[in-house]
Amino acid sequence: MKTIGVLSLQGDFQAHCDVVKKVGAIPVPVRTKRDLEGIDGLILPGGESTTMTKLLLSFDLIEPIREMHAKGRGLLGTCAGSILLAENLVESSQFRFGFIPMTVRRNGYGRQIQSFETDLDIPIFSTSFHAVFIRAPKILKCDTGVRILGEYEGNPVFVHYNNLLATTFHPEITEDTRIHDYFLKNCVST
Repeated sequence: MKTIGVLSLQGDFQAHCDVVKKVGAIPVPVRTKRDLEGIDGLILPGGESTTMTKLLLSFDLIEPIREMHAKGRGLLGTCAGSILLAENLVESSQFRFGFIPMTVRRNGYGRQIQSFETDLDIPIFSTSFHAVFIRAPKILKCDTGVRILGEYEGNPVFVHYNNLLATTFHPEITEDTRIHDYFLKNCVST
């Protein structure tokens, strides 16, 4: 069985752990660099990206995650996690790993009160995917090589780049496990 780490410093990491179990993998809560040892992939959950960055620094996890990425381990970033994976941020100098060549705007769909739910047409899935956007970032541009798997009002919301996956919404808080399953099958090597 594959083991999938879930960054467990802030955000709804427990919901991701629950979905990882449902798709047939072993979830590993990640709070220290030692927790990264031996895992096959890592999920960077939603939450507050500035707070998450401070915690990544405090727990000395930035370099170990960079090393994990360099070794070809798969990463899934949801909402704030997609901000951390982005190469470029608009109007922000906030830390990010820069692993996916895309440009993102934090809170691109508005503040907390503008959070919303919608059904997305994602061509790789046979039926629509119910997506929950909470203070969601907006992907403004994807560079060559980034595969856009889903869009909302003309903007990418679900992208795949090499062994990296990012969503600007929260797939972990619905009953639909297809995004986590896709991550496991297409981004995490055995």
